[in-house]
Amino acid sequence: MQRPVFVSYSQADRDIAFELVARIESEGIECWVAPRDIEPSAEWAAEIIDAISAARLMVLVFSTSSNDSPQVRREVERAVFKQVPIIAFRVESVLPEKSLEYFLSAQHWLDAFPAPRHTYYDKLLQYLRRALDARAKHPETAHAMPGEAPARSPPPPSPPPLIDAAAIQRIELHLARYLGPVARVLVKRAACRSTNIDDLRLRLANELESEHDRREFMAALSLQIRP
Repeated sequence: MQRPVFVSYSQADRDIAFELVARIESEGIECWVAPRDIEPSAEWAAEIIDAISAARLMVLVFSTSSNDSPQVRREVERAVFKQVPIIAFRVESVLPEKSLEYFLSAQHWLDAFPAPRHTYYDKLLQYLRRALDARAKHPETAHAMPGEAPARSPPPPSPPPLIDAAAIQRIELHLARYLGPVARVLVKRAACRSTNIDDLRLRLANELESEHDRREFMAALSLQIRP
């Protein structure tokens, strides 16, 4: 089930994240959070990509731990790529480092310290309501309406035989250097829509945020997959 608010957190902040989800949902705002909303036997990466794509907002539980989490970074990158607004709920006095600074420096911050943390939830809920109402009034900017459960997409079919399987595997390994485990899902989906290797490379390059990474990805693959 897709929900309007995606909650991102590091494993060390699991208790905080689920406390936050319980408080938000007590006000009638549905959240998507892993692993609770990942269906049995489902592929984690695919479920997370779909949930972020369908979300209208992301709430990031931001801490020292999430600052250092590759999984959190990938989720934030996907949200930015899909133009999903991010609300950073900062539970520690820490600033974003490395790549997260690029993605979060201009985003909205809500500090949730010093303790007790629950005193800051009302402010977050007020912001969530305003933001969701604003996006509901402009559906062209929203991926899903509040409470709406889009039909679940069937799993993509196997890649067409006209694209060499070994070349697809090399592309997947190279894309994983930039995007991590989600690369496998993205390659599988793009391969089903591509008519040749060049088309596949271009589709996947467009999944990368920076122009430098796109050029580097295309150049490296040109050397790897050409006869």
